[in-house]
Amino acid sequence: MTRISFDEMKATIKQAFIIAGMPDDKADICARVHTESSRDGVYSHGLNRVERYVDYLGKGWVDPHAEPTLDTNLGAMEVYNGNMGPGILNALFAMNRATEIAEKNGLGLVSLNNTTHWMRGGAYGWLAAEKGFIGICWTNTESCMPAWGATSGGIGNNPFIMAVPRKEGHIVLDMAMSQYSYGKLQVTRLKNQKLPYPGGFDHNGNLSDDPGAIEETRRVLPIGFWKGSGFAILLDIISSLLSGGLTTAAIDKHDKGSCGSCCQVFIAINPLKINTQEFIDKVLNETIAQIKGGVPVKEKGDIYYPGENSLRTRKENTELGIQVDDGVWAKVKELAGKS
Repeated sequence: MTRISFDEMKATIKQAFIIAGMPDDKADICARVHTESSRDGVYSHGLNRVERYVDYLGKGWVDPHAEPTLDTNLGAMEVYNGNMGPGILNALFAMNRATEIAEKNGLGLVSLNNTTHWMRGGAYGWLAAEKGFIGICWTNTESCMPAWGATSGGIGNNPFIMAVPRKEGHIVLDMAMSQYSYGKLQVTRLKNQKLPYPGGFDHNGNLSDDPGAIEETRRVLPIGFWKGSGFAILLDIISSLLSGGLTTAAIDKHDKGSCGSCCQVFIAINPLKINTQEFIDKVLNETIAQIKGGVPVKEKGDIYYPGENSLRTRKENTELGIQVDDGVWAKVKELAGKS
């Protein structure tokens, strides 16, 4: 593993995107979000996704010039067509718009149809929290996970994010509907490591901690077994109904790569419209104190609240440089014309 500075990584990714046809300003924002994802330890949806994204631009599955357009305005709720534009830019627009509505009404909901992969979903939870809002968002995807009781893919691994602003460190949950995302499987495999817990099934139908074996079968394990399967199905249906867009079944038929023409929902809530800052601080501090006061599994072990590990990784990677897989970094430099 090599470490790369934030600025070098961002500049290299940006150049790769410009060569692939993105305008300078859009490439800059997308490169920043990819780099921030790797900086925070979500390598699978940061640097590691650049090659695939460049491929999608080349195939015309992402329109680098497209902007979201308004379909429906219902006051506290708005629906936009993403026009197959860059998923990161569409998602940033949608969450920012949701916070603008919530600033006025207390709550804002913005949904997107016909958009593309948003990369790290947690980025939009962090965005809401940085602006002082509770953020909730999710996306549907193409089918890449078996429904409970099946061996073949039929439902999306639909990421779900919740975020709460906190001065000492935002509380952010960013989770896939599988025990481990495919990106996490890739990162673990590239490190020649095993998963901490079984994450899916091998060719013999046995639960496995071998990321490569799970990637081959594509039988990832839903969180909570049948509960995660049901959660994924309802996220898919509701995202379609709130946006007028495609379900997972229709995304499969559309066949424009990962999340091509997917639906996304962004909810922002202004907690100060309901509570005083004193009450908010009390709720958060007493909750964190109770979590931290638990008995750790391992002696002198740490217990983390959601988002805390991301902050620790962010600090380390900012100070020491962002960890990269050498093969992935070499490929991105090649795409940027720097090989």
